[in-house]
Parts: sequence; structure tokens; C-alpha cells
Amino acid sequence: MANIKISNEGRVGLIAMDRPPVNAMSTEMYGELNDAFQAVSRREDISVVLLVSSSERCFTAGADVKELSVMTAAGDSGRDERRQALARTMFDSILTNRQPVIAVINGPALGAGAVLAACCDIRYASERATIGMPEINVGRCGGGRHMMRLLPQGKMREMYFTGRPIDAQEAYRLGLFERVVPHGTERNAAMELAREIASKSPLALRLAKEALNSCEPLPISEGYALEQTFTLRLAKSEDAKEATRAFVEKRTPVWRGR
Repeated sequence: MANIKISNEGRVGLIAMDRPPVNAMSTEMYGELNDAFQAVSRREDISVVLLVSSSERCFTAGADVKELSVMTAAGDSGRDERRQALARTMFDSILTNRQPVIAVINGPALGAGAVLAACCDIRYASERATIGMPEINVGRCGGGRHMMRLLPQGKMREMYFTGRPIDAQEAYRLGLFERVVPHGTERNAAMELAREIASKSPLALRLAKEALNSCEPLPISEGYALEQTFTLRLAKSEDAKEATRAFVEKRTPVWRGR
């Protein structure tokens, strides 16, 4: 893939956006990111995924405005609709990725970049990071439905209607970012968290991710009842039995993934 690089450090997978200078989200970029998450999701040797940027300037500046302007000038609504459909597929592939996904936000995450971050399970950011939905400034609507999962209604709408981004500390205060660290240390901080998560049973992590995704949109009682079905499934596994034995014996568990 020309714009996306996949690697791993032990059981931590890395998906790096690498489209200089600002990782502008073209149709090709959407397709490659989708393919990357689909491929990593199938890998049994990876327990956690970091979504990172190879650019020193930003996480991603959002949609490729040059591509959009060409489509708009040509009146090519069919191409635009196909691009939008591919974007939805790509975002869904992050939301439903079998492993937990951590966004490492090293700078501006704008437009589609904000949605990328919102679709991840956890967001670690540099103190220089910003996040926003500036689509209204270029005649578009942004990823409000994804962002409203994470932001208060009034703040999300203020950002949506004005196009103004918020800085890292404001995003942290609002609960959009889980941690803000000195610039340049965000990937190491996220990797430390990823390794801690990767030490857990791979089977438990997959079921936990599926359980949370499944119960999140449901009413509390119905959602908790569904979550309990995942608990019962996990409790029957060899890994669950090993977790109990290791706890009692005060040793590191050896996971079988079944």
C-alpha cells in the first residue's frame, strides 16, 4: 500500500498513515486504511493496534480538498457518493476491528481525522494536538454522528457549526482524549498502554471488544444482559480457567487463545 504502512512490535500492531505532507484523506487513502484494518483484524498474532501518523506535522488534516474540488467542479456526484460509501466502510472497519485500537494523535486531527480518532477505542495525544470538524468551511458536513458519542451536545454542535477546533487540554477536559503528554512522547505513552493491554488474553480482548460494541447502543438493562452472554462465553474458555489458576498461584498466565 502506497499510503499506509503496517508493522508490529510483539503483539502490538501499528498502522501508520504515510501520505506527505498532511495525510490528506483521498479516496485511495480511505481504501488503503480499510484494507489495512481488515487485514490486521484477521491476525491472531496481534492483540492491540496503534493508529499513528508518519507525518511530523499532523495526525491528518482531513479530506483531500483538491480531490473534492475536482469532483465538485465536474459535478461528479456519483464519484462523490462512492467516496462517501468507502469512507463509511473504512470507519466501520475501525469500530468493529477485533482488537482494541488506540489513536496516537501527534498534531491536528481535522475533519476525517477527527472521525478516525473517534472510531478508535482510546485516544492518546500530544500537547500540541488539536481536533475539529472544519467541513462547514468547505461546503461539507462533518462526522458529527461519530463525534457526538464522545462530546457533550452543545460543544459538538459549536464545533460543527463554527468549524473551530479545540486544543488538546480542552479535548482532555471533555473526555475526548484519555491522556495528553509532552510532544514527542505520545507514541511511547500509547505503546506502554498497548503492551499492558496486550498482556491480557487475546480471546478475552476480542470478546470484550465485541461485547462493548454490541451493548453500547442498547438500553442499560438490555445491554447488560447481552454483555453477560459474553461473560458466560468467556468463562467456558481455557484462558478463563488459566486466568483463575494464575491469580491463585501468583504467576503470569500463559494464554492459549481458546
